[in-house]
Amino acid sequence: MAKTRSEKKMTAKILDGKAIAKELRLSLQQQVQARIDQKIRPPGLAVVIVGDNPASQVYVRHKRNACAEVGIISKAYDLKENTSQEELLNLLDKLNQDNEIDGILVQLPLPAHINSELVIERIAPHKDVDGFHPYNVGCLALRLPKLRSCTPKGIMTMLARTGVELAGLDAVIIGQSNIVGRPMALELLAARCTITVCHSRTRELPAKIKKADIVVAAIGKPLFIQGDWIKPGAIVIDVGMNRLDNGHLVGDVDFEAASKNASWITPVPGGVGPMTVASLLENTLQASSNK
Repeated sequence: MAKTRSEKKMTAKILDGKAIAKELRLSLQQQVQARIDQKIRPPGLAVVIVGDNPASQVYVRHKRNACAEVGIISKAYDLKENTSQEELLNLLDKLNQDNEIDGILVQLPLPAHINSELVIERIAPHKDVDGFHPYNVGCLALRLPKLRSCTPKGIMTMLARTGVELAGLDAVIIGQSNIVGRPMALELLAARCTITVCHSRTRELPAKIKKADIVVAAIGKPLFIQGDWIKPGAIVIDVGMNRLDNGHLVGDVDFEAASKNASWITPVPGGVGPMTVASLLENTLQASSNK
């Protein structure tokens, strides 16, 4: 007797971001060591955090540990919550002029009294290893990429690992943030996909997702994307990281249900997150090599 949809077992292959990131870090470690062997100093990254937001502290610790693993020199600038905007901007001016610093990362979100856009624009574009500066986003839009936004860049690396030809595929991105949604659309457009960006005003969202060959979920709503919204054979990239009341981490996609239709899917945790950090390291090495 044929199995019902609810009885179908998982068919999707796992896009293991943790494993791919480990390979990338090993390659980066070898490249940094090659620089050192040639008497070239290792890349330098300034990591700036304002305040003591617990989640931000965790992210920054992961980034600093990753730098140490591959041989990138990470310099910590831990500022108090009441640090003024002027003080932060003055620090960035100094870091922009520091020849030992190749990349500058300001951990977001910033306290409410600091204008994040102004801070991002103050970072020299060639040191903007987060890829958020308008210059770098503009270069990506013009298909002249410089330093690319880390999460979308990491996702493109993961998509390459599937071996699927992206050109001509229909891609739906749920979320329009400057950090993920918008640069993700530019990345996939550069890969010759046809792009639909969905947001809170999008109508008939399930119908749009059901037509997509690639789904990138980045809205921050736990288990929002239902399994029966996924087109059979689609690639599902879950950027979400949500903690439930029971302490479990889940993505924006119902992983178990979506896995029954998808051909490839990212887990949460262990999917996009590690790739974001690996891409940051790649950008830092690139920034040091561009001098």
